[in-house]
Amino acid sequence: MTTATVYIVDDDATFARGLARLVGAAGWKAEVCACAADFLQPGRVSAEEPGCVLLDVRMPGMRGPELHRVMIERHINLPVVFLTGHGDVGTSVDAMKLGAVDFLEKPVRAEKLVAAIRAALVRDAAHRTKDRELRELEERMARLSPREREVMGHVVAGRLNKQIAADLAISLKTVKAHRAKVMAKLDVRSVPALVDLCRAAGVGKATIPEGS
Repeated sequence: MTTATVYIVDDDATFARGLARLVGAAGWKAEVCACAADFLQPGRVSAEEPGCVLLDVRMPGMRGPELHRVMIERHINLPVVFLTGHGDVGTSVDAMKLGAVDFLEKPVRAEKLVAAIRAALVRDAAHRTKDRELRELEERMARLSPREREVMGHVVAGRLNKQIAADLAISLKTVKAHRAKVMAKLDVRSVPALVDLCRAAGVGKATIPEGS
């Protein structure tokens, strides 16, 4: 299993080194960045490796909340835990609205910080699992032919086979054949399961017909 990396973005070198020692003692890798520009350097963050960011609020140049917004814009999806030496309710509320895991005031107790990091890494793992499942789902969807996708759209919209045949001007036998291929390629055994899969993939207006 890959060891998670905790990125520490803080211009206070002494404080950052202390955090790095704490992170290392807890069993994670620590990567210290003195400023936002350092963190944003190409190749600094690996999208393949699990991790999170400990982000100082007040830094020279780009402040922590600004960096958080840039991360979101650039799809750097690492969870963020904010650290600040200045209690700021407005900033903390904005940070949580943008999806920050926690907002902690310095000095922070070791056990509280470790708990926040663990929560951030749990969120990161969940996000990576969801992304992987979505990629696998997209790969399965890509196996469908254009006509199979068309038939699938009608199925999840609640249309019966005879209605689909009439809508597409094809035979009932052909509809059944396409429908069977859709179910086989997507590895589902029922219309409700197909509907759920399409919802997860964001395909069509999935509604379950009565009696399915």
